[in-house]
Amino acid sequence: MKAGLYLPNFGSWGDPRAMVSLATDAEASGWDGFFIWDHIGGFKNTMVDPWVALGAVAQATTTITIGTTVTPVPRRRPQKLARETTTVDRLSGGRFVFGVGSGEGAPEFDNMGENTVHRERGAMLDEALDVITQLWTGERVNHSGTHYQVEGARFVPTPVQTPRIPIWVGGIWPNKKPMRRAARWDGVMPLVEYTDDETELKDLRACVDYILSHRETDDPFDVVYSGVTPGDNPTRAAEIVGSFADAGVTWWLEPIAPYRYDESFTEPWNTEKLRGRVLQGPPG
Repeated sequence: MKAGLYLPNFGSWGDPRAMVSLATDAEASGWDGFFIWDHIGGFKNTMVDPWVALGAVAQATTTITIGTTVTPVPRRRPQKLARETTTVDRLSGGRFVFGVGSGEGAPEFDNMGENTVHRERGAMLDEALDVITQLWTGERVNHSGTHYQVEGARFVPTPVQTPRIPIWVGGIWPNKKPMRRAARWDGVMPLVEYTDDETELKDLRACVDYILSHRETDDPFDVVYSGVTPGDNPTRAAEIVGSFADAGVTWWLEPIAPYRYDESFTEPWNTEKLRGRVLQGPPG
């Protein structure tokens, strides 16, 4: 199992310099991944564009995997995302993972005049991923769909990674459709609804089994799950992540956000305490 961090692109991490500093600390402390939320507004917090921030992180690091968790694709244009993802992949030397989802509601869809119908947003996500992955090939693309039209577009250069940039799909279990969508790509970031620790692991196993039963290839597939481990108790931390590894998790993500300490998003945040968990290194 690999271990990474994921953090808001707002609040005390809404300063791109603070985010880059945290990323270099993460790499030096042995974490495998550094992933950024993709929000655009509606919060009473300082905010940074995740794509500009990822470009800076890519330049400041050399080995750590970077990505978004997750980009609500229906509120972005696929051609712009194709350019942004390719640019970050090239800046990082092929260390980028594209985390995607259909998005939630207010404040980033309702308040911005975007489509709020979940079923339609799911269809937009599927079609946009088709367009983006075609544009990644560097070949001329023609696409006539319900939501997007492309005529004779050819995007170069292409991403570093082959056959393409990995795509992880977010979704809420037990909703089946997002999980079937994830089965078509390279990984899943499930949000499992549960009532206690035992139920959480049971439901997570059911989620993983469902996805794997819908896979049409034996290619590697990542199961990405988030949770909190105590950095000052390595034995307990290893026990926690070990139980999730047994359930099929391949990536463990620690939230570096106030809620891990039951604190609010109201600024200022206790960044010293948050950074302290990063410096303690990954669990296990």
